[in-house]
Amino acid sequence: MAMKKALIVGSGLGGLALSVRLAKAGYEVSVFEKNDFPGGKASELKDKGYRFDAGPSLFTLPELVDELFTLCGENPKEKFSYTRLGHICRYFFANGKRADSNADWQVFAKNLEENLGEPAENVIRYLNESKRKWELTSDLFIFSDFANPKSFLSSKFFKGVLSVAELNVFKTMNEYNESRLKTPEAVQLFNRYATYNGSNPFKVPATLTVVPYVEYGLGAFMPDKGIVDITNSIYELAQRQGVKFHFNEKVDEILHLNGKITGIRTKKGFYDSSLVVSNADAVPTYKYLLKDEARFEKLAAVERSTSALVFNWGIKHEFKELGLHNIFFSADYQKEFKALFETKTMADDPTIYVFISSKHIPSDAPSGCENWFTMINIAENVGQDWDSIIPKARKILIDKLSKTLGVDIEPLIEVELVEEPRWFEARTSSWHGSLYGTAGNSRFSAFLRQANRSKAYEGLYFTGGSVHPGAGIPMCMASAKITAEIINNTEA
Repeated sequence: MAMKKALIVGSGLGGLALSVRLAKAGYEVSVFEKNDFPGGKASELKDKGYRFDAGPSLFTLPELVDELFTLCGENPKEKFSYTRLGHICRYFFANGKRADSNADWQVFAKNLEENLGEPAENVIRYLNESKRKWELTSDLFIFSDFANPKSFLSSKFFKGVLSVAELNVFKTMNEYNESRLKTPEAVQLFNRYATYNGSNPFKVPATLTVVPYVEYGLGAFMPDKGIVDITNSIYELAQRQGVKFHFNEKVDEILHLNGKITGIRTKKGFYDSSLVVSNADAVPTYKYLLKDEARFEKLAAVERSTSALVFNWGIKHEFKELGLHNIFFSADYQKEFKALFETKTMADDPTIYVFISSKHIPSDAPSGCENWFTMINIAENVGQDWDSIIPKARKILIDKLSKTLGVDIEPLIEVELVEEPRWFEARTSSWHGSLYGTAGNSRFSAFLRQANRSKAYEGLYFTGGSVHPGAGIPMCMASAKITAEIINNTEA
């Protein structure tokens, strides 16, 4: 009996993980990728001895990656290594205050008390409440098929409903943080977690305050060969499982007849299959691959998340006062998010994130140098004059970092590689360059994401950051797991 075919459009982390799961389940899997490399956003850039992770920079829930190797009978520790971080992030506030976050809750709480004046007991209580939200929501919202009505008849669902007051669904993240924390700096620090899915802390439901527990409770990690090693390790595992990769082969159309999937078409020809999975952003999938204007318009009307502007700088200097992850906050966070979501402009004083992987992997930069992934959140691409915005932003970032660090950054930059909304849109097909799919700025956002299984086309499935359960490395891994389970239960 011939193996059943599965065609996957795109080799982002969700597509890679799904290819492994389907191959292990007995499918003949082929992955089609328009670029000449796997990983989508989780790729890398190199220049003059500097290496930069081009997308995600924080790694959580590593067990979802390990599980892929275990599923295939391999020891994950022999194939993919990573380190749990003790010191997680260094924060620089506009008023000159500084604070560090640490995996040890007591150390973290004491640091915020000594440096920000935030009572340590407030921080410990906050993290315990975040842990409780994780216990109430993770099984249903992250690891279940949200579109399956049976999910809402399960004990997981009723556990959440009975504890709805603890989930703070009707408060915004900022409202909740102001009610639990004393100092504006601590509020701003914990408001930042809205940006983990490209949302606005002044609008996103306080349920999202579950995120700090993932980082501080379950752990923040760094792969020992860089974030790109997540991509490389899963890609190599997929190859060992017999998955076939078609690089430089863009899918032009997902074909269907009478509501049933029949295959895909590329410039190289037609590939038949009654099972196709899109790992591309769901919005352009409907518009360009399915030619389904009605469903495209419905999904495109949902508010999009932020994009990013990144200056990858090769810095001819080592800054001892900087860590692996560093945040330089804006003086007015609310004004910054109004610019991002309301006027779709760049804030005059944006919060800056600097990720320096050479702090963990010295070979990522020449000796005595550092590789700075220097990022600000920025609005989705709706036709702004980016050619004017980018140099303006560059000057603002250099001036702010130079002032805070007491060193002129400009002459230290010997490499510069820029990532911006148009670049993300062209490179990864992210709609409007939005990095996280739909924004999470309403209590209904989780229900507005594309489901893992299409209701309109038999044999069509979705995985990746633009669909349930969301964006980011662990969410893409979870998405692949959910989609694989649906396919195995439906197509068997």
